[in-house]
Amino acid sequence: MKIEEDLLYTPKEVQAYLKVSPSTMTRMIKKGLILAARVGKQYRIRGTEILICLTPELAGKLRAKYRKAREWVYADDLRAKHE
Repeated sequence: MKIEEDLLYTPKEVQAYLKVSPSTMTRMIKKGLILAARVGKQYRIRGTEILICLTPELAGKLRAKYRKAREWVYADDLRAKHE
């Protein structure tokens, strides 16, 4: 599987490349870990964004950002339950 930098991919295709679940893919897009353009009701992701996620030098930074994003989501959920 070769990823072309200038091509646009659907979240489902990116999910397959990154081997993540649909909910994780959605969370990554909404938290800005992967930049995506909204086209109508769908998202499109540039190949460069996929390559950034797959680059070993950036993997650690991405993992740290992902953990932080998950903490925000769970903290928001906990606050909403207590209100």
